[in-house]
Amino acid sequence: MTESGPKFKIVKFLKIIIGSFLITVLLLFTIASIRTLLLDVNVGLQLAHWEKTKNLSLVIDGHQREELLTNFKGAIRIPTVSFSETEINTTALLEFDRLLRKAFPTVFSSNLVHHELVANYSHLFWVQGSQPGLVPYMLLAHIDVVPATESDGWEAPPFSAQEIDDFIYGRGTIDDKSSVMGILQSLEYLLRKGYAPRRGFYIGFGHDEEVSGYQGAVNIVRLLKQRGVQLAFVLDEGLAVLDGVISGLEGPAALIGISEKGSATVKLSVSMVPGHSSMPPRETSIGILAAAVKRLEENPMPRLFGQGPERGTFEHLAHKINVIPSLAEAYVNLRIHSAQSLQEVLDLIHSTVRDQRVKIELVDGFDPLPISSADEKSFGFQIIKKTVLDMFPTVTVAPGICIGNTDSRHFKDLTSDIYRFAPVWFKPGDAQRFHGINERISKKNYEELVVFYFNLIQNCDIQHLPEAHSSVHEL
Repeated sequence: MTESGPKFKIVKFLKIIIGSFLITVLLLFTIASIRTLLLDVNVGLQLAHWEKTKNLSLVIDGHQREELLTNFKGAIRIPTVSFSETEINTTALLEFDRLLRKAFPTVFSSNLVHHELVANYSHLFWVQGSQPGLVPYMLLAHIDVVPATESDGWEAPPFSAQEIDDFIYGRGTIDDKSSVMGILQSLEYLLRKGYAPRRGFYIGFGHDEEVSGYQGAVNIVRLLKQRGVQLAFVLDEGLAVLDGVISGLEGPAALIGISEKGSATVKLSVSMVPGHSSMPPRETSIGILAAAVKRLEENPMPRLFGQGPERGTFEHLAHKINVIPSLAEAYVNLRIHSAQSLQEVLDLIHSTVRDQRVKIELVDGFDPLPISSADEKSFGFQIIKKTVLDMFPTVTVAPGICIGNTDSRHFKDLTSDIYRFAPVWFKPGDAQRFHGINERISKKNYEELVVFYFNLIQNCDIQHLPEAHSSVHEL
């Protein structure tokens, strides 16, 4: 017997409707999948109409290549080391000042550029724009470096700027003299070509960033505040172009840091009556402290967004070998994720240690930095992104979080948008060179830095971002 009548017609109609709906969903899913698989990193503002600024091009010839490498190597050879907040190689900083003036004569003689020393050793440049109504931006970098000795296992002396296989080795090649010299070298070439910016900008070079920047960056900020300066955005060191570093991602990715982790140094101490090792008590100060540290090791900070805060190093102090010390101390350094606060980390330490005999003190610390904008209306982010993609069209550009801290954290009152990025290429294993042995940069990559800043400065000479391409081409 076959089905017939009104009931059959209704069922058939519902089947057609449901089937059509499923086909439509499947079609939309297929289109979305294809768009995802074929996603062009230039989609969005990169396809929009940008204001024509008639950018100058920089094609580095043999003479310029020799010049920029000589300048860069000269900078690496000067040991501008910061050992501590009170121990800085000021003699080297004065030598570095002389190098800058010699290497970039056009910058220091141009009537468009105003230069001043801040706190004796830091540098502040103001490059005047032709349209004062455009909010200025700032390029940051730092002159000082962390200590390095050849006996640590360097393939070349750390202040030799020696070339090995087209790489320049030396402390500061990555952190951060490549940016210092790259910024000024690009400005030197722009000024030689007769360039005059529409949007004015600042350049700041701190001399004590590696020891928190309390003399250099802090005084630069104080000076700018006194002058009522507000900034469209700040670009400092931080993240880089990662090639083969991110598991599962095909091709390189340029990560632009839009925030920094916070930091905290916490002191743990146990104080007891001293005794002799021949008659030890059931629990010693060292044992109690070790147990507290062990609990912290076994219960690390929660992992957020797939990355937990860095665990620091521990150090305990002891006296004569046969004396049980009355005081044992350990210092724990932590990096605080953007989803946490300094107070939350301290609360976690207290709840993890759970021992009233262990005194917990905050030595110093600060909350994570605010998160800068990274959408299609974000002027600074999109200018940096465009500059990267103009040079490296196949690179994926994405926002990221900067694990370390930079001088830019002192500038948060001058702008809501701080970005941490330089187009230094990191391949597997290169990250360990940062503050480690065999720090290096390829000659080609350093030239790319010069070109990057050369283009970035010109790209900032627009009044407004173009309309987002995606807003009129939605699926």
